[in-house]
Amino acid sequence: MEKIMNTELVIEQQKPMVKVKAFFSKLYAFFYGNPPAIIGGFLLTVVLAGALFAPVLSTHNPEKRVARPHVAPSAEHIMGTTRSGRDVYSQVLHGARKSLSVAIFAGAIAMTLAVLVGVSSGYFGGKIDERLNFLTNVFLVFPQLPLLIVLAAFLGQVGSLVITILLGVTSWPWGARVIRAQTMAIRSKEFIISAEVMGESKWRIILVEILPNLVSIVFGGFLGAVLYAMGAEAGLGILGLGDATEVSWGSMLYWAQTSSALYTGAWWEMMVPAIALAITGGALALINMSIDQVSNPKLRTGPHMKLWRQLKKQADKRRGL
Repeated sequence: MEKIMNTELVIEQQKPMVKVKAFFSKLYAFFYGNPPAIIGGFLLTVVLAGALFAPVLSTHNPEKRVARPHVAPSAEHIMGTTRSGRDVYSQVLHGARKSLSVAIFAGAIAMTLAVLVGVSSGYFGGKIDERLNFLTNVFLVFPQLPLLIVLAAFLGQVGSLVITILLGVTSWPWGARVIRAQTMAIRSKEFIISAEVMGESKWRIILVEILPNLVSIVFGGFLGAVLYAMGAEAGLGILGLGDATEVSWGSMLYWAQTSSALYTGAWWEMMVPAIALAITGGALALINMSIDQVSNPKLRTGPHMKLWRQLKKQADKRRGL
């Protein structure tokens, strides 16, 4: 009896390690032989590291004048200075923290709403589906970016918190439509019907049976929402509808446009934040493309898919699918 108890204790202690190994094996399978995922992951890691360690990597205070206006890139200021004499390199690092935080939190808000609306609409059906689908269609009717411009102009110069909420609340409908369609397809599967026959509660079926099968779609939608939010935040910043006193990629572009940086030959003031936006957007798009290759059967190509299919079969066997 004691041996049995000890064996069960050892098994319970090994479960977290098994889960960690399974996670890293799936992560390896995702990147193995998948160039878009490798390139996108590397670029995004570099950008996130620069934003995270901005106080350590920056050479000057991004909000103070440290040199003459429009100093060309040099050893002291490797990306030049702005018209107000601020270091562009330090600004682009600190601006990444503000722009990425707005984009990530806006994406999280958008996908949370999309999951709540999409899963509820697709699983419960009936009047709940009709009402939530009507709400989704209402939000889809209004073009998002013009609506954001109108709201931001009405509120005046808004801070990053208000922009995050506006972006999150207005960019969920597309994700909700995709999640609703996928939930409706999963709802008719045998393992869902079996769980309902066994008397499982609807919320347990949603959390345990449906949501794990939507992970790739939800994560892909999250990356798409982050990409959109980052571009929208920069667009609002260029138009001067954001808080120009905050250091972000959008405010950098705004001040570069205001000072006519390109016309005066100070191309670095405009190009540095624009290239940072392009690199980050490209990295997110590449990772999103990689997720599509894994989750969409019509796009499953490349040597990495053989390893991915093997791991998926093993996971399905463990779950009894």
